[in-house]
Amino acid sequence: MASENLDAKIEQLLNVEKQMRLAGEISGTRKAAIDILQLCFEAKAWKTLNDQIVVLSKRRGQLKQAVVAMVQQAMEYIDKTPDIETRVELIKTLNSVSAGKIYVEIERARLVKKLAKIKEEQGLIAEAADLMQEIAVETFGAMAKTEKIAFILEQVRLCLDRQDYVRAQILSRKISPRVFDIDASKEKKKPKEGDNMVEEAPADIPSLLELKRIYYELMIRYYSHNSDYLEICRCYKAIYEIPSVKENPAEFIPILRKISWCLVLAPHDPLQSSLLNSTLEDKNLFEIPNFKLLLKQLVTMEVIQWTALWETYNVEFLNEIVSGKFLSEKAAEDLKQRIIEHNILVVSKYYARITLKRLAQLLCLSQEEAEKHLSDMVVTKALVAKIDRPMGIVCFQTSKDSNDILNSWASNLEKLLDLVEKSCHQIHKETMVHKAALKV
Repeated sequence: MASENLDAKIEQLLNVEKQMRLAGEISGTRKAAIDILQLCFEAKAWKTLNDQIVVLSKRRGQLKQAVVAMVQQAMEYIDKTPDIETRVELIKTLNSVSAGKIYVEIERARLVKKLAKIKEEQGLIAEAADLMQEIAVETFGAMAKTEKIAFILEQVRLCLDRQDYVRAQILSRKISPRVFDIDASKEKKKPKEGDNMVEEAPADIPSLLELKRIYYELMIRYYSHNSDYLEICRCYKAIYEIPSVKENPAEFIPILRKISWCLVLAPHDPLQSSLLNSTLEDKNLFEIPNFKLLLKQLVTMEVIQWTALWETYNVEFLNEIVSGKFLSEKAAEDLKQRIIEHNILVVSKYYARITLKRLAQLLCLSQEEAEKHLSDMVVTKALVAKIDRPMGIVCFQTSKDSNDILNSWASNLEKLLDLVEKSCHQIHKETMVHKAALKV
């Protein structure tokens, strides 16, 4: 009986909707469509609701405004569905209705995000990631900037969860890090006539600074996969610069520790050196003096004893491996490698030539290991060196070609002639002054 009454009411409203649609009455058509959905919802007739959404959207000459109102109304019912199956069915129906319609593209993106979340909760991460990748929100002009960023970050997170690092990198490049530094208050402009109005972001979308932190945390996960310590350090630096983090010692101390370890583990290059010096100048580093001392050792041109360093910091380092997400089991080997590289660079600054045996003693390694590490650094062009293996001598001096030697001689001769000319001028001047004094 209730079903017959519902069908009769729906039929009556469909006739009203038809009259309004043919007359071009936007508000009347919209109201009739919404009333039909409301009747189905109140009667808990979920199958009928899905059917009516499809029927209304496919009616001849259906108005865009009516479809938008219908989709938005039906989206409110998603969280009120009795079970997961009904919820998924309703979302899929709305997806099919909104597919290919540019005026409901934002609603479609939100529906896909809801469906992906359900799939993820069911453990179907690959399916959730595939669903999210179908939507290219960067082309949506009417979507709020924060909502776009949040959507792309969700795509990146799902790709990282399924260990699809190539696609995660491609998606992350859709977000420019500069977007997080734009002042939102200065950015707001009055829309001109004819411009699309940008919708307000939903209440559950994080603020721009929160999104900045989420973005860099995801990038840390990506760079940790490749053990790219310098990029990890730059990500932690960006998080550290967030005002809420920098003002709270409970938050910035763990991050400064991670920055310090990343700088120690990163291969020596100009960018690493620049970051190292800027970190040492940070006043907050005084809160963790042992890490300040560690970084100070790296900028000081002295050989670091590996055994003494490991005894001092091994507990801190192993705790970071256990608790942190960016250090793997391989990190301990990388740390030893970086200390050896630092020591070789120090030796190359003080010695023009050194025996391989003495170099191995300074590095606390066997001669074979010292030769291997030195060869690796020469191959990566970290320094210039030649090994005379029969004699067992390492030469750190670069051999100059004939042109360089001639240029240096010419430069030296030019400097010498300048000095002679200046000396002659000074002698001549003194002689003239002395003659003038005698005449007086």
